Amino acid sequence: MNWISDVVRPKIKTLFRREVPENLWIKCPETGQMVFHKDVEANLNVIPGSNYHMRLGAAERLKITFDNGVWEDIVVPDVGLDPLKFRDEKRYTDRVRDARAKTGLADAIKVGVGAVEGTPLTVAVQDINFIGGSLGLAAGEAFIRGAETAVERNTPFVIFTASGGARMQEGILSLMQMPRTTILIDRLREARLPYIVVLTNPTTGGVTASYAMLGDVHIAEPGALIGFAGPRVIEQTIREKLPEGFQRAEYLHEHGMVDLVVHRHELKSTIARLCRLLTHQPKPAVEVSEPDEVGEPALEAALDVASAAESRAS
Repeated sequence: MNWISDVVRPKIKTLFRREVPENLWIKCPETGQMVFHKDVEANLNVIPGSNYHMRLGAAERLKITFDNGVWEDIVVPDVGLDPLKFRDEKRYTDRVRDARAKTGLADAIKVGVGAVEGTPLTVAVQDINFIGGSLGLAAGEAFIRGAETAVERNTPFVIFTASGGARMQEGILSLMQMPRTTILIDRLREARLPYIVVLTNPTTGGVTASYAMLGDVHIAEPGALIGFAGPRVIEQTIREKLPEGFQRAEYLHEHGMVDLVVHRHELKSTIARLCRLLTHQPKPAVEVSEPDEVGEPALEAALDVASAAESRAS
């Protein structure tokens, strides 16, 4: 054993070694471009250049939506955990525990109340990082509590959806959340309060089949995957090649399923402006810059959709 080469030299190298974090660079899923993480964060988690919209957690979404990043958390009622005693590769209770530790959330939907450009709003956000943003008992209760809060405080209700669908570990109980949430949407309409849905990547399954497609106005982020079954499943079922961009936000906008496709930079202004117009509120005292990518014709079309929905409800 050589004491100089085997002991002293490794210790000297360790002394001067500089640890470099592994997550300093982010790879764009669309183009493969490597971007410094601080540049992405400063751009609201949108890749500069490609404009690819990265996924946002619930707390991050609320922070960039509410004025000064300040809101009031709405407490959601507790529900029974693991009603079916479900187990696959691991116990369902363990999956929930891991998801809570990873995200810091009680379940897949987080609800807050605050001001958006001076307009009071109730906002719910679905977090894809919590068991795929799946809809179960707890998430259903969170949606219901959010809608009830909007009615109690007389504010519009906005939800940012991101989900793989209903939570299979809760079986029929998760599917029951679809009609339950629909009932609350009817209550919003009875109270003549706007219900705006912002579809983010991805929004699929039972969520798309229920409250994600029942809004007065549907806004989508660019490139968001929106549908019930995935495109691969559809191709295998019908044995045909799907059109380019099928089930993406832009394709659905062209075919009338989405009212607006709005860049993340313009979402806050667009939501606030729509809510003011739908509730007949004046413009805020502080001058707010108008959206660059959303013109008057698009907003008027969205308002026509909202008016038609209100007429049906009445």
